[in-house]
Formats: sequence, structure tokens, C-alpha cells
Amino acid sequence: MMIEGVLFALLAGVMLGLYALPEKYTKDFKYENTWGMFFILTMFVVPIIATYVLLGGLQVFGMVDSSIIWKMAIASFLWGTGVMMWGKAINHIGLSLGFSLFIGTVILVGSVIPFFVNGLPPTKAFIVIMLGLLVVLVGVVMNGKAGLAREADEKAAGKEIDETKGSMLTGIIIAVVGGLLATGFSYANAKGAGPLGGAVTELGLAQWKTAVAVMFPIFISGGIVMSFYFIWQLTKKKVWGAFKSGRFVPNLVLIFIMAFFHYAASATFAFAASKLGDTGNTVGYAIFNATCVGTAIVSGIVVGEWSEASSNAKNKLYTGLACMVIGIVIIASGNYLSA
Repeated sequence: MMIEGVLFALLAGVMLGLYALPEKYTKDFKYENTWGMFFILTMFVVPIIATYVLLGGLQVFGMVDSSIIWKMAIASFLWGTGVMMWGKAINHIGLSLGFSLFIGTVILVGSVIPFFVNGLPPTKAFIVIMLGLLVVLVGVVMNGKAGLAREADEKAAGKEIDETKGSMLTGIIIAVVGGLLATGFSYANAKGAGPLGGAVTELGLAQWKTAVAVMFPIFISGGIVMSFYFIWQLTKKKVWGAFKSGRFVPNLVLIFIMAFFHYAASATFAFAASKLGDTGNTVGYAIFNATCVGTAIVSGIVVGEWSEASSNAKNKLYTGLACMVIGIVIIASGNYLSA
């Protein structure tokens, strides 16, 4: 069971780390077309299908206090805005930095949000968790420096910079601010996991399906924010016509893969956590996030995002990744002590 849990945690991390990769191969679509369609699929289509297939419908939500669902929804509006900014950051600064900065910020802030909901852990565990967060912070800063160094290297090499994407600094700011807003997911999960988990058990369903129940109000609420934003952007920039491209079907397939991987990563991690038993949300959390960031950085390197970067820039990137992985492991250890 433990080995199975570890393998599924690794699979979840790989899926989340790779989910945005197909975006690089869409053709004739603007940013608004690709990500607008992605968010419609991942926030509405895939969760609705998963909820009806795995939970048998929406009855689970009528079994908990409506105030809980509303609190989850409000926090999820912030999360939706943050994830939207994540997509924009990836478009600006690539997979490697987009993932490491965004997820690093989510870990940094999201790890302490449950303290405000559930109270502080024992002193020893709290100190260990704070130490881990400090190490993650070092990793986030190093990755930011790596991005700025890469941009300087590309300019020095005479590489043509796509000015429509804005500066590296702009992309870094978008990723970090998006990560801060996206911690609304942590709050929503902390508020909803207990009550919805009880309802799932009462219905006689497997406990890991609690993640499917929790994700439904989060994804739907976050998706509303994104839908309004992209409708506005598609109209403002007059790019609705790009959907008429002869590449529509291939692009749709690529974007559906993105949506499926994005949603399935969370569900797969929930399954992994159930197989890991009491360490599911500690050891599994470390494996999941470390694998995700590592996969995104490696895939970014493979597709040539760092081809013009100097060894100095790459060393900063690798140092940042190492700090994030070590910090995540320390945080997981702290969470284990508090369990």
C-alpha cells in the first residue's frame, strides 16, 4: 500500500508538472483563446463529469451547511484569479519559472493558512514548519534571480525577445502575486474537507473521493472569475475569430489534455494520500510538490527555455529547485510531528 501510494504521488506530481506543456504546441491561437478554452474545460467540464461519475451526482453538497460552501466559494474566487495569473506567468516566463515561483509562493503562504482555521500546531512542529518555509523562501528568491539572469543572457546573446509577453520581472511579479491569491484554495480545502468528508462517508463512498467533492465548489467558483475575464479579453482584443482556425480540433485535443492533467493531478494525489495512511498529507505532500516543480523545470529545459542561459543562471535555477525540495520535505516533517 505504501509503495502504491508513493507511485501515485509521483504520478500526480508529474501530471501537474506537465499539464501546461501542450500549450507550447497550439497553433493559430492567441493566449486568450488557449487559456480561455483551458479554463472552461478544467473548471467546468472535467469537474462536472468527475462529480457525476465518482460521486453519483450533487447530493453530497446538500448534506453540509450552506455557509461552508459559500465560504469555500469566496476563497475560491481568489484562487481562480491566482490560477488565471499563473497561466499568464507561464506565457511570460516559461514553464520552469512559472511553476517554481507560483507553487513556491503557494507552499510558502498556503502552509500557514490552515493554522488560522484549525489553530497552531505544537511548538516543536511549528518551529520545524517555519524553518521549512524559510528554506522554500530562499528557493523562490533564487528562482527569481535565475529568471532575471536568463533574460540578461538572452539579450546578451542577441536573441529576439517577444515584447508582447512583457519583461521577465513582470512575469515574476505576476507569478508571485498569483501564488498569493491562489492560497485561497488552501483555505477552501481546510474549511470544506471535514464536513464534505463526513458526507462522503455517510454516502458509503471511498474516503479519497472527498477530494472530488471539495474540488467541485472550488473549481466552479474559480471558473466563474476566469470565464468573465476571458470573455472580456477575447472581446477587447477581438480574437474570437481565432477559434475558426483550421487548427481548432488539434488545439482542442491539446487543451483538453491540459485540462485533464490539471484536474486529475489533484484527484490522483488524493488517492495517493489515502494509500499512504497517516502520512498521506505529509510525506505525500512532499513527494507531490517536489515532483511537480522538478518535472516542470526539466520539461522547460528540454523544450529549450534555458538554451541561451549561462551556467550562472542555470546554477541559480538548480539551487532554487534544491531549496524548494528540501523546504517541502522539512514542512512535511513538521506536519508529521503535529499529526
